[in-house]
Amino acid sequence: MPYVVTENCIRCLYMDCVSVCPVDCFRKGEAMLVIHPDACIDCGVCEPACPAQAIRRDDDRDGTRWLAFNARFAEEWPRICEKGKPPGDADDWRGRSGKSAMVFGADGP
Repeated sequence: MPYVVTENCIRCLYMDCVSVCPVDCFRKGEAMLVIHPDACIDCGVCEPACPAQAIRRDDDRDGTRWLAFNARFAEEWPRICEKGKPPGDADDWRGRSGKSAMVFGADGP
């Protein structure tokens, strides 16, 4: 079962998870990352590496909601293989609820 990136990543983009991923399964959009479900080997090293606690197993209640979203955008967004610099206001967005509706509207899970 692959891991997925959830709402907590939106506008945080800390990208610590990218540094530890052995198979480069992360994809980067403007506001968040996603995990390509076919590339994820279910090793789990990304989950504890995420300071925003945005990564969940796809069979977790929150993860299930985000599986289709991750799969869809993993096909559209470019692969990211190295940690980048998070946005300057990342800490301001950390832990906010309702971010998916603010950023993605109807396209969010």
